[in-house]
Amino acid sequence: MKVDIYDFDKTLIPFDSGLRFYLWCLLHYPYIIILGPYALYGVVRYCLIRNDFTKMKKFVFSFIRLIPLEKTVDNFWNRYENRVFPWFINRNRENKTVIISASPDFLLEEIAKRLDVDCLICTRHNRTTGEVIGKNCRCDEKVRRFRELFPEAEVCDVRSDSTAHDKYIFSLGKRCFHIEKGGVQTEFIYSEMYKE
Repeated sequence: MKVDIYDFDKTLIPFDSGLRFYLWCLLHYPYIIILGPYALYGVVRYCLIRNDFTKMKKFVFSFIRLIPLEKTVDNFWNRYENRVFPWFINRNRENKTVIISASPDFLLEEIAKRLDVDCLICTRHNRTTGEVIGKNCRCDEKVRRFRELFPEAEVCDVRSDSTAHDKYIFSLGKRCFHIEKGGVQTEFIYSEMYKE
């Protein structure tokens, strides 16, 4: 089986979807600010003692317990679906399309469905508490989760905005594309970018 792998935030859209969703919710449900100190505590704690990034997300996404999640996600993508880069929407996809992202499953499942994505791998969250289930889907966890689902897949193209965090998934691809601001794609050779 041949697959193409895509990161999501700043790769298929020009922003961080989790942060944008939080701001959207703050605008439409301003009362969630009561959990602001709790979220801020999680961020400061992570920055000061370099605690687990996964634990920080528990604090940040705790606000979802206070909103009608499914309706809010739907409205969010009604507003921002048009920000998906046209090169992805208009792409003639010969291979299976796999999005691998650290963003929350409750946020990306809807847009993945709208974009007709074959497989979505992302950070799993408890939809009641916002707590992360398992590990945050970033760095080498992306590869582990991908290979769990597709142990024999041949990865043709990999696209991401981050050559630092996504070197792990770039290592899987025959062709690698760095997505820069505005969705500009620059092809590079993995072995030259990451000389050991």
